[in-house]
Amino acid sequence: RPVIDGVSLAVAPGEHVAVLGRSGSGKSTLLALIHGDAAPTRGSATVGGAPPARLAEPAATFSLMQQQPYLFNRSLRENLALGAPKAADEEIWDALAAVGLADLARSLPHGLDTIVDEGGRRFSGGQRQRLAIARALMKHADLYIVDDSFSALDFKTDAALRHALQDETRDAAVLIIAQRISSVQEADRIVVLDDGHVDGKPRNLR
Repeated sequence: RPVIDGVSLAVAPGEHVAVLGRSGSGKSTLLALIHGDAAPTRGSATVGGAPPARLAEPAATFSLMQQQPYLFNRSLRENLALGAPKAADEEIWDALAAVGLADLARSLPHGLDTIVDEGGRRFSGGQRQRLAIARALMKHADLYIVDDSFSALDFKTDAALRHALQDETRDAAVLIIAQRISSVQEADRIVVLDDGHVDGKPRNLR
């Protein structure tokens, strides 16, 4: 049985589209198709007109914000600049300010040079998610995929980050995968997935 069937979805540059659905509705499969981790058995999934596997520079095209991001046993600077190794410190501080963690970074023993524990154990789940969002924002990608990245945040922080995401990704296409409606209130459109199908017509918010 197809995991996703009859789903047609397009996200244009400058547009934020949210996909809502319960566990098992097909959200993760849709993400895998778009990111190129899976290939469709029928139909097509393309980015800029090409299948993800044929993109010349997939790392520069995508910026994935994961629900459970991983932090490496390197400096905070190196963790944040993974997708932008030539980034200046000013860009790193701007990204930290966008996710509300600049003060936390300044309070660390060696600032950006502080070594992060393997897995980022010194940070809370919400702080790890925000650091991963800052890391993703630094890539300046064409397509941002937000995979339920606000799930560990309180509602106030969630709202602040949604506004920051709007400002920082204004010219890019943004696809937000989420379970709670509060995380997608800034989206231009909401598509609801249910058992691999679009449940009703997409909801236009603007």
